[in-house]
Amino acid sequence: MSWDRSSWKNFNILQQPTYPDMGAVEAVKERLYNFPPLVFAGEVRSLKSDLARATRGEAFLLQGGDCAESFANFSANNIRDMFKVMLQMAIVMTFAAGKPIVKVGRLAGQFAKPRSSDYEEVGGVKLPSYRGDIINGFEFNEAARVPNPERMIEAYHQSAATMNLLRAFSRGGLANLHEVHKWNLGFLKRAELQAKFNALSDSISNALKFMDACGINTQSAPTLNETKFYTSHEALLLNYEECLTRIDSTSGDWYDCSAHMVWIGERTRGVGDAHVHFMSGIKNPIGVKIGPNASAEDILRLADALNPENEAGRLNIIIRMGADKIGDRLPKILRELKSEGREILYSIDPMHGNTVKAGNYKTREFDMILKEVQSFFEIHKAEGTKAGGIHLEMTGQDVTECTGGAFNVTEETLKERYETQCDPRLNADQALELAFVIADNLKAVD
Repeated sequence: MSWDRSSWKNFNILQQPTYPDMGAVEAVKERLYNFPPLVFAGEVRSLKSDLARATRGEAFLLQGGDCAESFANFSANNIRDMFKVMLQMAIVMTFAAGKPIVKVGRLAGQFAKPRSSDYEEVGGVKLPSYRGDIINGFEFNEAARVPNPERMIEAYHQSAATMNLLRAFSRGGLANLHEVHKWNLGFLKRAELQAKFNALSDSISNALKFMDACGINTQSAPTLNETKFYTSHEALLLNYEECLTRIDSTSGDWYDCSAHMVWIGERTRGVGDAHVHFMSGIKNPIGVKIGPNASAEDILRLADALNPENEAGRLNIIIRMGADKIGDRLPKILRELKSEGREILYSIDPMHGNTVKAGNYKTREFDMILKEVQSFFEIHKAEGTKAGGIHLEMTGQDVTECTGGAFNVTEETLKERYETQCDPRLNADQALELAFVIADNLKAVD
């Protein structure tokens, strides 16, 4: 079947809302078609080039951000803090590995969430599941849970404002390496972690002084004062993605201009289904989440559908198997795929496969997250393949959602600042601690 931006409607589709008024959906879409793009094709091509380097082991992908963005918690401070903690993580990894870190935020569009059940029940009351602010409300009442297409408009405007602020942060001086000491978010709880980052900052500052003496400074080398920061989200709500998909005037190709990179979740990656069909026609880098039950054959079929030209930087396979399963499942997959010569960027999502219940809370144990990350690197080293990136649900806020780590969150203290609307996130302390672990692994590879 020939492809256009709406041809996904001819395919089986999962994890979509049931709108009570499709006429209202079409009216909203007509407005969205005329809104400006959130990103530009040239930026997307730049990311694809950066990801091609990560595929070859010449760079490393750091992808992270909120489980699900919300309308209620939208603020400049939250965006700034997320940006700063990703800068911290990236500088730790760059300094250790001596290679570029490709920074991709789960920001400016991460509003839709797949759910394991269409309904949730509380106190004997059964209502449609919350599917993200772009679809319905988090509040547990009948009115809030009705899918409302107008939410797509609000999601677009919040994404545009977020994108505008991220561009300002990345190019307006906040990323200046001379300011590295000021990137501390101010609530690092573990003295050793603070000391490690301060020592790294001192080393960078001394290197910059030497460079300045040699005439290399922010005036002669503007890259010292800015950084590249890309956006991504799960392209789950195809009515929204369709409207932001535009033809690039310079190449004539279709790009999903809602984000630089988009991904398909584990629940919606059927090769014959709507999400894979839609993604096959756009030129963005594409991620696909791969769970413990996937096979090498599944990934080959996805590569045939999504990257038939075997283009480096196009396809990111995001492994999410769990610490207790990755050692049994991933080596065989890598072994079989290696012989196929496919250009695939492998990254690790150590969050989703390690989710557990602690009383009334859904949480993740930091030690299990570390264990899966460590296994990911060890497996790639043993198989002679490249560990290309990491994909995290995290925040720059002082939350208590994942147990363990330098922050020492326990099952008893989860309730202190458990603020996520969907899945538990690493706080800034835990994210930075993980960055040092990744840095050690990247250093070992070289």
